[in-house]
Amino acid sequence: MNSINRVVVRAENVSKVVPTAEGELTILAGVNLEINAGESLAIVGASGSGKTTLLGILAGLDAPSSGAVALDDAVITDMDEEQRARVRGRCVGFVFQSFQLLGSLTALENVMLPVELRGERTAEDDARALLAKVGLGDRTSHYPRQLSGGEQQRVAIARAFASKPTVLFADEPTGNLDTATGERVIDLLFELNREFGTTLVLVTHDSRLAERCDRSIEISGGRLL
Repeated sequence: MNSINRVVVRAENVSKVVPTAEGELTILAGVNLEINAGESLAIVGASGSGKTTLLGILAGLDAPSSGAVALDDAVITDMDEEQRARVRGRCVGFVFQSFQLLGSLTALENVMLPVELRGERTAEDDARALLAKVGLGDRTSHYPRQLSGGEQQRVAIARAFASKPTVLFADEPTGNLDTATGERVIDLLFELNREFGTTLVLVTHDSRLAERCDRSIEISGGRLL
C-alpha cells in the first residue's frame, strides 16, 4: 500500500453554482477535503445534498464553478477536458450505480477495454484473471443482457480495477441491487481494494457501507458537516 500520508485527492474551496429559471442554485459551497493514499472514504448525505456532484468534480468528470482540485498531484481544475481525460485514464477507476457496461461487448471485452486503451499487451490475461477473482471466470463470453444485476456490477468492479487505478470512485455501487447481492458486491469491492492498495472514495446512502470505510464525511446543502 502507498504511504498513508500522501494526499492523492485534494479539494480547496470547491463550489458549484448552476443557473436555473429561479436564479442561481448553489450545489456545493466552499468544500475543503484531503484524501490520503490507501484510505477508504464514504461521502454520505441525503438525496440532493451535493454528494454525487462532489464525486464527479473530485474525479474530473465535472468542473467546479470555483476552487481547485488536485488528483494524484495533477491540478485538474487547470486543465481542459482532453487533459483531464488523460489523468482519469492514468489513475482513476469508476463503479456506477447503473453499471455502465457496453452492451455490444462481452464481459471479457468490457473489462479489457480500459487496459487496451492504455496500450497494454496483457489486457486479455489481466481481464480473465480479474473476472475469475469476482467469480465470473465462466461468464467471460456473456453479454451484459445475459447477466443479472449483481453479475453486471461484478463485471464493472473488475473493469474498474483492470487499469490498476490510484483512486477508485464509486457512486451508490449497491443502489440498484437487492440487499444480499449488494453485500456480496461490497465484500468484493473492499477485498479487491485491499489487494490493490487503491484509494476508495464512495458515495452512498447505505450506513452499513459507510461504516466499513476508514472515514466518512457528511454533506448537507452543499457543505461538509
